[in-house]
Amino acid sequence: MRSAGFRRTVVAIGVVTSLALAATACGSGDDSASGKTRITVNCEPPRSAKTDRRFFEEDLASFARQNPDIDVVAHDAFPCQDPKTFDAKLAGGQMEDVFYTYFTDAEHVVDIHQAADLTPYLKDLKSYGSIRKQLRDIYTVDGKVYGIPRTGYSMGLIYNRKLFQKAGLDPDKPPATWDEVRADARKIAALGGGTVGYADYSAQNQGGWHFTAELYSQGGDVVSADGKKAAIDTPEGHAVLQNLHDMRWTDDSMGSKQLLVINDVQQMMGSGRLGMYLAAPDNIPILVKEKGANYDDIAIGPMPGGRATLIGGDGYMFNKHDTPAQIRAGLKWLDHMFLTPGSGFLGDYARAKKNNAPVGLPEPRLFTGAADAEDQQVKKANANVPVGNYQAFLDGSARLRLKIEPPDAQQIYSVLDSAVSAVLTKKDADIDQLLKDASGKIDSILARS
Repeated sequence: MRSAGFRRTVVAIGVVTSLALAATACGSGDDSASGKTRITVNCEPPRSAKTDRRFFEEDLASFARQNPDIDVVAHDAFPCQDPKTFDAKLAGGQMEDVFYTYFTDAEHVVDIHQAADLTPYLKDLKSYGSIRKQLRDIYTVDGKVYGIPRTGYSMGLIYNRKLFQKAGLDPDKPPATWDEVRADARKIAALGGGTVGYADYSAQNQGGWHFTAELYSQGGDVVSADGKKAAIDTPEGHAVLQNLHDMRWTDDSMGSKQLLVINDVQQMMGSGRLGMYLAAPDNIPILVKEKGANYDDIAIGPMPGGRATLIGGDGYMFNKHDTPAQIRAGLKWLDHMFLTPGSGFLGDYARAKKNNAPVGLPEPRLFTGAADAEDQQVKKANANVPVGNYQAFLDGSARLRLKIEPPDAQQIYSVLDSAVSAVLTKKDADIDQLLKDASGKIDSILARS
């Protein structure tokens, strides 16, 4: 997920850690006097993330051995990208030569003319053609390539297999439609003892984020195709709020405690009191390592609805002041660190397993074709989690359209929070009026952007 305060952390070979942004003046502007090509990069894991930091440094060292003519200077801080300082760093010439971005930043960085055009240099990135086209397209603007995706996630339905079995449901067949989610949630809630069938976020912009995911799943959209008007006051938007209202008030399958945020729901799932909630696969290690769950009990299915799923992720863009030599060096570095199947910081599954990190989660899945097959083969050979629990997610997600977050996402999510929280806390909430009011506010946000 993304936003100031709760942007997604990066899953680095299964170790969930928040990575880094530089704290110092960054862009080098030209090649170093030593004869080497010098590049600055960001998003090095902080020293507090000891395992990830060690892996990153090991991979930097191996890159240096293989490329003695390139000097890579890595910067760390928290988080990888601070939205409060990101634009100022760009405008002030303080951004690294190769810098971390969220998917939703790509067009903005291009619009303000701060990104180098990588199109002439793509032949220097061996892995580019093997990266999923839908992810590559995120960094392609008007036919030119301005960034390289590094990792991605998509939303699905995390569920408790043990509660499914107790409720007489098949733990190998997660619900595929929202009607099935509702029916299964009723059965799970009927187990009693404080068990909740389905939970959803409704505060701190997270309710708006999930509204968006649920709207996508039913074929709807948050804004019009031209990005100028709200598109939520539709049958699909109405269906999202009506479904939440009915599960909360008619079925009593969502429990009485509302205005939940991600930590609340993770705690419920980790304690074995929750049947289902929407999340990406990187939630699974958190549930086990921090919230008390067991890998055997936690599974994930595809996004219900069958139409689309919300995706997010990150990649690297290049400073507009970079020289051709720096661009070529940065692309080589990305290939080595992140984009070689079965190796590097994100893909050395044997190293991850040796260090007791979870291996075998269904994401990130960056590649296609032979590269994907190779990556998955190495992952499977080193898997230490029950990969069968994630097969439904892999099979179902392959059939879904992938959609990124809307423009001005956090402002829009704040508006949508109010609509989601209203239907979950007010039995007599007027859904038509909520959608009408939210549409007007979203139109104002889009008009200002």
